[in-house]
Amino acid sequence: MQPELTQKQRRFFSYLEGGITRTGKAPSLRQAAAHMGVSHAAISQLIRALEKKGVLRRDGRYSRTIHLLNRARETAGIMRWREVPIVGNIAAGLPLYAQQEWGGSVVVDADIYRGSNLFALKVRGDSMKDAAILDGDLVICEPRQFVENGEIVVALIHQEEATVKRFFLREQQIELRPENPAYRPVYYNFNQVLVQGKVIGVQRGPEKLSIDD
Repeated sequence: MQPELTQKQRRFFSYLEGGITRTGKAPSLRQAAAHMGVSHAAISQLIRALEKKGVLRRDGRYSRTIHLLNRARETAGIMRWREVPIVGNIAAGLPLYAQQEWGGSVVVDADIYRGSNLFALKVRGDSMKDAAILDGDLVICEPRQFVENGEIVVALIHQEEATVKRFFLREQQIELRPENPAYRPVYYNFNQVLVQGKVIGVQRGPEKLSIDD
């Protein structure tokens, strides 16, 4: 059950919620004090009262970072989003020429995708379908040059062709393995492959994304 708030607490909570919805972060104490027409001390008291009622929390006692909480006392959905840039297309089939261009951005849940400098790529092809990566999907990637065997990676081949495959380091070669029996693994010399990142998630919109051949 949501705790009962006083009129002033509801007004302050609504102000925080509105600010977070617009900007993705809570207003500063100075902004909140000016909006509410009260002192910084009064805002601090409101924050402490709302913390006790379980509708928000701070990262630390003196932190300016405020998190609104849902009924389960988890960070509310409006505070968990983050924008990840879409940097181009990538092939899940035959390698596709790596396009160094921006393709907009995708909003993801920051509670799930916590890494730094994340990027997204549009997938073309079906060679990774058994790993639930389909044609038109967006793969969310963490920049990485070193990965473990069996991890799904974004790899740059011959410094110009990008592909997404499962990575295996062999004694004398690198194996890039698809997740579709219609495709065979491909082997490369060490100097032919540069790992660009590790795939940490897949985003699939309500409608299938289409990439022209």
